Amino acid sequence: MSKAQAVQLSNPNKKLKNEKVALTIHRVIVYTVLVLLSIICLFPFYILLVNCSHSSPDIMKGFHWWFGTYFAANWRNLFSNDNIPLVNGIFNSIFIALVNATLTVYFSALTAFATHIYRFKGKKFVETFILGIMMIPSQVAAMGLVMFCIENSLTDNYLILILPSIASPITYFYMKQYLESILPMEVIEAARVDGTSELGIFHKIVLPIIKPALAVQFIFAYVSNWNNYFTPSMLINNSKLKTIPLIIAQLSASSPDTFDKGQIYLLLTIAVLPVVVVYLIFSRAIIKNLTSGAVKG
Repeated sequence: MSKAQAVQLSNPNKKLKNEKVALTIHRVIVYTVLVLLSIICLFPFYILLVNCSHSSPDIMKGFHWWFGTYFAANWRNLFSNDNIPLVNGIFNSIFIALVNATLTVYFSALTAFATHIYRFKGKKFVETFILGIMMIPSQVAAMGLVMFCIENSLTDNYLILILPSIASPITYFYMKQYLESILPMEVIEAARVDGTSELGIFHKIVLPIIKPALAVQFIFAYVSNWNNYFTPSMLINNSKLKTIPLIIAQLSASSPDTFDKGQIYLLLTIAVLPVVVVYLIFSRAIIKNLTSGAVKG
C-alpha cells in the first residue's frame, strides 16, 4: 500500500473521530444547560417543601437548606384551625377546576369544529368577534359579571364560577388552529356518506384526533381555574364555598398573633399538589398520542 493510499484511509477515520468528539461536546453542553434549567425550575418547590417543615420563628430567622422537624405540628395546626375551612376549600377548588376545564375544552372544541367545517353567512364576523374578545383583559370583563351577580343576588354559587368561564376565546382559537392543521375534509365527507350524524362525527372522529390539543388545553384551563382569585374573591362570601386561593389569602392576612408562616407554606404545598398530579396525567397523554401518531405516520 502506497503512502497516498494510507493517507486517504486515515482521513475518513480522523474525520469520523472528530465528528464523534464534536457530538459528545454538544451533548455535554446541552445536557448541562438542561440540568441547570431543571434545577432552577425545581428549586422553588424544594424551598417550599423545606419551609413547610419548619416553624414560623425559624422561617423568619432566615434561609434553610434542609428539612426541619416541625412538619407534623404545622399539619396539625393547619387542619385544626376552625377559621380555615381547608377540607371544603380543597373540594371546592378541585370540583370547580375539573368541571370548568372539562366544559371549557369540550365546548371550545365543538365551537371550533362548527366554524371549521360549516360555511354560513356571518362566519367571518363570528370568528373575528370571538378573537376580538381575546383583546379584552379578563379582569375588565369580569367586572360586568360581578356587578350583574351582585345586583341579582347570584353570589355564593358554584355556577357563577363555572358557567361564564366556559366561553374561552383563547381555547377556541387554539382548537381552531389545531383542527385546520390536522383535520382533512375528506374524513368528514366519508363519515357523512356512511350516515354518521354531525355530533357523531364530532364525538367519534374529531375528539380522538385532537386528543393532544384537548390535553394541553385541559391543563391550562384547570390551572387557570385552580389559581383564580379575582372573581371568587368578589362573589364568594360563604366560608363553606371558598376556594384554595381565598383560603391562602385569608391565612396570609391573619392577625400578627395568629400569623404562622409554617402553616402558609404547608397550605401552598397542598395547593400545588393537585395541579402537579393533573399535569403529570395529561402530559403523559400528550406524549402518548404524539408518539403513536408519529409511529403510524
